[in-house]
Amino acid sequence: MSTEIDRMVAAPAPSRLTQTTAVEQSRAVAEVQAAVVVAQQCPRDPSKALDEMRTSCRTKGLAERAFYSVPNRGNGPSVHLARELARIWGNVQYGVKELSRDDAGGMSEVLAFAWDVQTNTRSERTFQVPHERMKGRDRQKLTDLGDIYLMNQNVGARAVRECIFTILPPWLVEEAQDVCHATLRDGGGKPLAQRISDALGAFDGIGVSVERIERKIGKPSARWTDGDVARLGIDFRSIDRGEVQASELFPDAVSAADLAPARGRRKPAEQQPVDLGSAPVVEDLPEGEFDASLEPGFGQP
Repeated sequence: MSTEIDRMVAAPAPSRLTQTTAVEQSRAVAEVQAAVVVAQQCPRDPSKALDEMRTSCRTKGLAERAFYSVPNRGNGPSVHLARELARIWGNVQYGVKELSRDDAGGMSEVLAFAWDVQTNTRSERTFQVPHERMKGRDRQKLTDLGDIYLMNQNVGARAVRECIFTILPPWLVEEAQDVCHATLRDGGGKPLAQRISDALGAFDGIGVSVERIERKIGKPSARWTDGDVARLGIDFRSIDRGEVQASELFPDAVSAADLAPARGRRKPAEQQPVDLGSAPVVEDLPEGEFDASLEPGFGQP
């Protein structure tokens, strides 16, 4: 508790301290003290939280928002799942604060945090957010105040997600993901054939053909499994939320990289003779291995 209060007291005071600001600072300190006292008097019940988590993750609405899939950032549990688990676990505070904004320099400083008031475990990240966004491979400067605010909040939400998962028990997060995956595979009790038909219809509505989907999954729609349809649902909701373009997840044509031979794979001896006395033998890569450096996160980021 003292750490949080010291942080507030030590914060730089504005050049002109108004009565409203002074009252707000005092209220914030008192609010932190009260939160700690209440957390100690009303500790969480892990067994009750576990039961509530399972009930919540079995609902289709949460399961559909529990994951995200974005090229170059990977896939994983979303901020929506993180917030729901923080609510269920109890005595957890989290948020995003814009510490400063430099319009001339085109940069904002943002703080994301998550704090377990009961155990006094806190995780926070302070980072700078450029007033820019990527449009294709180019950077686009932001000047509209609304666009800058949304950019700060979107980047902050991803940081809050990681902060929340840092203070939550790993077993709670892992089981929540397992239950959500099971809910997605179940598909609300619909037959698999019906879910495949619904998925193809949804993607057709956004201009993604069945050929592009089958190319990504690697097999025809008649052989899709529950897991394949569940992953398609995650992709569709990521597109629907505007986190990624359909062309990024489902390329319209096979790229040259797809046609190139795998790195390190040996050509037949009759095509490329190799002098074993002067050249090292290169082993074939295991199935599915590739040479890339992608960051490890249907969700938001």
